[in-house]
Amino acid sequence: MNRMELALRLLGIGWYVGICIVLGVAGGLWLDNKLHTKPLLVIIGTLLGIIAAFYGLYKMILPYINQKRNGGKN
Repeated sequence: MNRMELALRLLGIGWYVGICIVLGVAGGLWLDNKLHTKPLLVIIGTLLGIIAAFYGLYKMILPYINQKRNGGKN
């Protein structure tokens, strides 16, 4: 994998993490405004966004971790 491809993959991972967190916060804000439960659902949405971001990050990086463990044969 060349440097440009690696840079683009890392950029995509960064965007994925950011979008997950922003969507969690935005969803929490929207629900708080509808249900008048400020700040409860913003906190829950933020936590869910962070959990989703790190789970997706783990799933995206897992093939590279396995490749490193196998000595780069994959």
